Amino acid sequence: MYISAKVDYAVRALCTLAAADTALTSETLAQSQGLPAKFLESILNDMRRAGLLTSQRGPDGGYRLAMPASEITVADVMRPLDGPLAEIRGLRPEAANYEGAAEHLQAVWVAVRASLRSVLDDVTIAGIVSGELPESVTRLTDDPEAWQSR
Repeated sequence: MYISAKVDYAVRALCTLAAADTALTSETLAQSQGLPAKFLESILNDMRRAGLLTSQRGPDGGYRLAMPASEITVADVMRPLDGPLAEIRGLRPEAANYEGAAEHLQAVWVAVRASLRSVLDDVTIAGIVSGELPESVTRLTDDPEAWQSR
């Protein structure tokens, strides 16, 4: 699975906002995570349009979470920025059709999407900030094989 810089930066910015519990400017968010300010500003605007952030101008202005961090999942961030969690040639897994020896490949792609959902739909911004990840996620990361690159 490819995780874009856009999604990585967005999740990091949301975590910073959740930890701060106050409005922060895009410049402050960029500096706090060592992110490129112009690119982050574009990402923040995308997240505002997706309903994940609110913004306010003025001396007390900046960005805030539009809802509690406990209600924002990683998948909620990924979908508006990068689209569906799993696509095959621009199609959703259930729309892909295969014949002959590959006829069961669709089931594999559907299972891959379900696996992604089982992590990304359960991990919240609040959970990342607190380090209190779902047990299903910690079980995966407790396996030494999970940390091995292949």
